[in-house]
Amino acid sequence: MSQLYKEYKSLNLPGIADEILAFWERENIFEKSVSERSAEQPFVFYEGPPSANGMPGIHHVMARAIKDIFCRYQTLKGKQVKRKAGWDTHGLPIELAVEKTLGITKEDIGKKITVEDYNKACRREVMKYTDKWEELTRIMGYWVDMSDPYITYDNKYIESVWWLLQQLFNKNLLYKGFTIQPYSPAAGTGLSSHELNQPGCYRNVKDTSAVAMFKVQGSKFKELYPAIEDTDVFFLAWTTTPWTLPSNTALAVGKNIDYVLVKTINQYSHEISHVILAKDLAGKYFSEKNSELSFDGYKPGDKAIPFTILNSFKGSNLEGIRYEQLLPFVQPDDGDAFRVIIGDFVTTEDGTGIVHIAPSFGADDFRVAKQNGIGSLTLVDKRGRFMPEVQDGTFLYGEEFVKEDYYNDTEKAAELDIQKQKLSGFIKDTSKLQYLSVDERICLKLQNENKLFKKKNTNTTIRIAGEQINQCCTIHLTLGLSVFLK
Repeated sequence: MSQLYKEYKSLNLPGIADEILAFWERENIFEKSVSERSAEQPFVFYEGPPSANGMPGIHHVMARAIKDIFCRYQTLKGKQVKRKAGWDTHGLPIELAVEKTLGITKEDIGKKITVEDYNKACRREVMKYTDKWEELTRIMGYWVDMSDPYITYDNKYIESVWWLLQQLFNKNLLYKGFTIQPYSPAAGTGLSSHELNQPGCYRNVKDTSAVAMFKVQGSKFKELYPAIEDTDVFFLAWTTTPWTLPSNTALAVGKNIDYVLVKTINQYSHEISHVILAKDLAGKYFSEKNSELSFDGYKPGDKAIPFTILNSFKGSNLEGIRYEQLLPFVQPDDGDAFRVIIGDFVTTEDGTGIVHIAPSFGADDFRVAKQNGIGSLTLVDKRGRFMPEVQDGTFLYGEEFVKEDYYNDTEKAAELDIQKQKLSGFIKDTSKLQYLSVDERICLKLQNENKLFKKKNTNTTIRIAGEQINQCCTIHLTLGLSVFLK
């Protein structure tokens, strides 16, 4: 027995590991585990490739240990297990790192630096820590052939992917469609979930949120509540992204959520308003002590605003009711619009229990709109600017950035001069006016048109991506390829 198994007098795990590694390397154990098995029983393993532009971590050790278990198991079953290593040479982090090092931007490629030299710099950057990865592979005893790895920037790999796509296309398994993608106008590219979860990709900011008033249209609601026939009624929908309101094409309610019709006074117009919101959220906007106040006793400016609940109904009763377009800059041409639909994601945790739907700027919005035949309005381009149509001469000016962070100081100063000129008829003294964001000006526009119920600054977390991307990644409707296997 002593000839087969070595006896250890004490437990020294690092020493044992070094001894076994040395034995494997000296005797070419990995290579023999492949060559001494019959090729008639193959088990081919392509490693899901790591990225050599970053240092390996403990999570890589854990993942590789799990991978290794499957390959060793198949080897013990007598199969010939060829294991091919690979390198994932993903794009955006590499591009940003190279551009920072070289002191350039995307616009400088082909001008200050040739495309060929830029690509060479990216290839160097993406393989920066290859030696560290190879050393980790050796010391953890991970068996994989690193002598001829596949590399995702290599033409052979790229052409193999195109070949596979060709096979899918030939079988009629490809179609061109739309999907919602995180998109960074500053970087000029879509962003992966990996890029959005890098350290430093989030920061807390204060954004303007709004509760907008969508005017009920048609007879369906009046059939539900005939007593309100001669009075305007509004759906209340809350949003932390007012810049998406020009692209609204639907409102979503919860099928089994209880909603109430409330008579109150608008704090901005001081006019009597009839509004609809979720029953469980009514207390956020209406203090119970004000339910006994007289409407006749209200004076403009009073903080205590009277209200009374007139009726209640399920969300299912509201489905199909139509409303007036909130900001009628453009009409959708790819489906129905401006009606209430049922959304399985609607809750009463915050907001009003009614969700403003802009299919171009949210995954849930896009999904539920498609299910209900609702069209879309994509009124923000890939630069992060409004389309030219989004202008009214006073509050919105067309082709302006939807987020002020995209402006440098000089550009923001120029924008402020425009605002002082445009808003002079609305704001009495513009001499002390500071730059108003698109969100703030949309709220002003809604307030001026009696379409705003409430506004406030809300603490939110936004995503940034890399040091050159200084603003949240706007959710943008992008054209992409989707694959269905029939």
